[in-house]
Amino acid sequence: MSNPFRDELVARARPETCTVVIFGATGDLTHRKLIPALYNLAVDGDLPAGVQILGFARRDWTDDYFRESLGKVNREVSRTGHDDAVWGPFAESIHYHQSEFQDTGGYQRLAERLEEIDRRRGGAGNRLFYLASAPEFFDDIMQHLRDAGLNEEREGCWSRVIVEKPFGTDLPSAQHLNQVVNATFEESDTYRIDHYLGKETAQNIMVLRFANSIFEPIWNSRYIDSVQITCAEHFGMEGGRGGYYDKAGAMRDMVQNHLLQLLSLVAMEPPTDLSADGVRDEKVKVLRSLRRWDTPEEIAANVIRAQYEAGHVNGKPVVGYREEDRVDPESMTEAYVALRVLVDTWRWSGVPFYVRMGKRLPKKATEISIHFKDAPDVLFNALPGGVPGGNVLVIRIQPDEGISLRITSKLPGTSLRMEPVKMDFHYASSFGKSSPEAYERLLLDAMAGDATLFARRDEVEEAWRFVDHIEHAWHASGTPPPMASYVAGSWGPKEAEDMLAATGNDWRRL
Repeated sequence: MSNPFRDELVARARPETCTVVIFGATGDLTHRKLIPALYNLAVDGDLPAGVQILGFARRDWTDDYFRESLGKVNREVSRTGHDDAVWGPFAESIHYHQSEFQDTGGYQRLAERLEEIDRRRGGAGNRLFYLASAPEFFDDIMQHLRDAGLNEEREGCWSRVIVEKPFGTDLPSAQHLNQVVNATFEESDTYRIDHYLGKETAQNIMVLRFANSIFEPIWNSRYIDSVQITCAEHFGMEGGRGGYYDKAGAMRDMVQNHLLQLLSLVAMEPPTDLSADGVRDEKVKVLRSLRRWDTPEEIAANVIRAQYEAGHVNGKPVVGYREEDRVDPESMTEAYVALRVLVDTWRWSGVPFYVRMGKRLPKKATEISIHFKDAPDVLFNALPGGVPGGNVLVIRIQPDEGISLRITSKLPGTSLRMEPVKMDFHYASSFGKSSPEAYERLLLDAMAGDATLFARRDEVEEAWRFVDHIEHAWHASGTPPPMASYVAGSWGPKEAEDMLAATGNDWRRL
């Protein structure tokens, strides 16, 4: 018998053809992520027929020059390689529209151009607006889209907007951005993109938890000792990034969005259904349950911030954070942050979530590790060394996407000796193909009207409430907590190790 809810999901998952309008089309995001993602979808046969791409930017470029510039970068970065036989027809769907973001006439010409594209395609069409520009232009873009009537849905067609991070720099700016966006587009037509949620393993967290009976019964404080979420980056402030990063810092740049999103997927309760709001309702509950540390002393004990000093990464000498290009020599912005987070719910009472993010660490990797409580050792306590370690479930988000489980096993031989062994699953080898890039999945979902993997307004604001509480303690206090330091190429400051050691834990080495 047909399941109406399942049928609805299947139908909704089909992306519809549209015109994708990219604001800030001459930038790196368009060249290195968005166009390669759309091209790879075309290679795999997943891009709906008739999709048109219209770049909107200030530079005085032509259609041909825009296509040539995009093709050059696509040859370098495309997941599937670059096939001229595919690129040729794909490039014909790409157009360029030159205008300042504040130019009213530019949006009127944009409306005329979109109508022309619709006529060529046959009838009215759907529009997907992508804000890939700098955030300071969001207000202007939204106002002019509204004034030109481009936000309005026409009969049988939709208009949607994808907003790229950062979603503000604190709670008030995020609330303002949400008001501006929602004054132009309905919340149901607004897609706040967090590319971490488009990664295959991040999407698999719910399947791992709720489709496997061996995990869900033990996914709670009775069996889990602690959870670690690590985002390690080996690079520093290359490409002039220091100017932005020194104003943002690790907490605002990564923890507020990417890492709290991963935490909410790990900690959420089973949703009532797989609809976008069903999933996001449960994620919001987690963010509302994060304990706020009340005093500067509590924050100093549970949140460690640090900067890297000169050292070596992958055998190459690198300068310290304060010596980086466009970084204030007296900067008090964290390039590393480690937090002890408590989720005050029945399921997670007393279980610490350790979250860390750092620049100039030994490697680039993001993973979640679930550390289970030790089994009673009464059977093996007479053995030398006892039971070696505990069970650890590792969810690798990037770069080697997969899942591993560490268990204890007996070594072959006549004596009873135990060693930890690993059961390992790799996406690429298990399924015989590479995982799609995050932007590929997210662009298709937006074309399909599926907002499950996008952040909702209240999610963004709750995450900022948690982060702002810490930021205010750092910067509003007359005596802010000290800035720790670590050598570039190491795994972070000693203070972060001490924070875990105080509860008998240590950081997992990636």
